[in-house]
Amino acid sequence: MALIQHKNVQVRFDQQVENSTNYVLPFIADTHVINAATTVLEVGCAEGGVLMPFLQKGCHCVGVDLAEERVNYAKEFLKEFTDKGQVELLCQNIYDEAFVSKYTAAFDIIMLKDVIEHVPEQEKFIQHLSLLLRPGGQIFFGFPPWYMPFGGHQQICEGKLASKLPYYHILPRGLYASVLKLMGESAATIEGLMEVWDTSITIGQFERYIKNLGLKVVKKQHYLINPIYKYKFGLEPRKQWGFIGYIPYLRNFVTTCVYYTVGN
Repeated sequence: MALIQHKNVQVRFDQQVENSTNYVLPFIADTHVINAATTVLEVGCAEGGVLMPFLQKGCHCVGVDLAEERVNYAKEFLKEFTDKGQVELLCQNIYDEAFVSKYTAAFDIIMLKDVIEHVPEQEKFIQHLSLLLRPGGQIFFGFPPWYMPFGGHQQICEGKLASKLPYYHILPRGLYASVLKLMGESAATIEGLMEVWDTSITIGQFERYIKNLGLKVVKKQHYLINPIYKYKFGLEPRKQWGFIGYIPYLRNFVTTCVYYTVGN
């Protein structure tokens, strides 16, 4: 069944802020200074909650998202910071010439929290992100590996069974769509889940893209229990056993979230 944060924008924002404060910012701060001189870009900023703790540290931020409604919510939630010019919130494609012209080599930190798994042509996209990064900068990625129990984002389904059944998203595309339809999901929900199926990403794929592009992994952390599962399932976060991260293929099935920072 769809969770409260899928329908309540205030709850969604508050969860973003808490997760960023307790997990995202500390993870990045372990390898990169975060202060009033730091410039931050969040791609897929949604309601802006992930940016909040960085703004509170004095960072100058840009948030960009393709969903105008969510950017408008971000402007409301972060009005204190937009009013004083500390953050700019844009409904824009980062491939746009105007965006590239303005922000080439502009950011110390670029963040993608639960975003890269929705992006087509991911290797090309990551390469484009690196153009926006200052020398010595870092890109943060947090995402659920495709083969983990809910890597298909099926928790957004309206039906109780469809939203709580693990792993069935890894069925062949057509069969997966048929199962969703059989369980009574709407055409719009099925279309959205098929888009996630089309852009799925595994740990191995991600690490291969980074290597191919000549970027380096600065830090990584794999989670047995995703920090945001506190809100989704009432489960406390738990880091993955270290040795699991070195077992190809298997790690995708039992790792519900990964954090990476990569540098140029």
